[in-house]
Amino acid sequence: MIFTSKVNKELHLPKFVFMPPQDDLKKEFAARLSDTLPEFEVHSPETDEIALDLIVDADAAMGWIPPETLKKAEKIKWLHNPDAGPFFGYYYEDLCKHELTITNPRGIYWDHISHHIMMFLLGLSRGLPWYSKSKSEKKWNRDARKTPYVFLGDSTVLINGVGGIGHETARLCREFGMRVIGIDPRPEYKIDGIEMHLPTDIDKYLPEADFVISTVPHTPETEFMFNTKTFKIMKNSAYFINVGRGMVCKLDDLVNAIESNEIAGCGLDVYEIEPLPDNHKLWSLDNVILTPHVAVAEAANLNNRRYEILENNAKLFLKNQELINIVDKEKWF
Repeated sequence: MIFTSKVNKELHLPKFVFMPPQDDLKKEFAARLSDTLPEFEVHSPETDEIALDLIVDADAAMGWIPPETLKKAEKIKWLHNPDAGPFFGYYYEDLCKHELTITNPRGIYWDHISHHIMMFLLGLSRGLPWYSKSKSEKKWNRDARKTPYVFLGDSTVLINGVGGIGHETARLCREFGMRVIGIDPRPEYKIDGIEMHLPTDIDKYLPEADFVISTVPHTPETEFMFNTKTFKIMKNSAYFINVGRGMVCKLDDLVNAIESNEIAGCGLDVYEIEPLPDNHKLWSLDNVILTPHVAVAEAANLNNRRYEILENNAKLFLKNQELINIVDKEKWF
């Protein structure tokens, strides 16, 4: 599908290619971008073969450009990744070394996922898993909770990844009176009362946390960063919460840490293996809360937020101005 105009053809204005496969989101964005910014010649190729021809003189694209296709791209300056945390392999070596600028929609999940995190945090602090177990057994048991009540006003939370999601989570935790330790290699937000540190210092601060929350993407640096060694450093009474990417945490190590009382429990929305196998030990562990990767399920405003970032960057691109949400290609985010 091609969205173009007589003016575009005459002036040879920038070409924007929505890379295949074409889904409803890309089709919607292509139509909106063409209507809003007719300065672009917008293409939505249905096949890789057509995309290969179009990418030769394209100025910008959205989606993924395979290695062989990238070699044909003679003018490409900007690639927009529609996902903040793309599939493993999106950032291959030639793409990372290419001079093009990559952007993504990070930050659009800030409220939805932070609210999910607070559900985990509040539920674990109050012993909700124990009372849920009692409910499933149809028992009125006021002594069901087997772990200490954690008063948030006296507790410390360590947030691994203080980006769009992490900074809103930090703000909410501060509202509950919590001490907040932030870990991030590239702090983009300033929040009063948060102690910020680099990832190289995380082992130093893990022993101080009552809750450890991970929001980071899956990168070579973050893969399985939560493991046997990490859990041994944490307090025995601490809880681990992961809403970022499942490959950040080694599940078997987490299970062992909970079973051996090295940590008190966990709240997970993402997993090393998805769907989580029905025979996995996590299902039967006490004092855990599990949700099936649904932290942003049914969040109706996300597509508008995605498009707004794309359109804003398209306008900046036309003006030859610096784009927003630029990805550090070596770090993949």
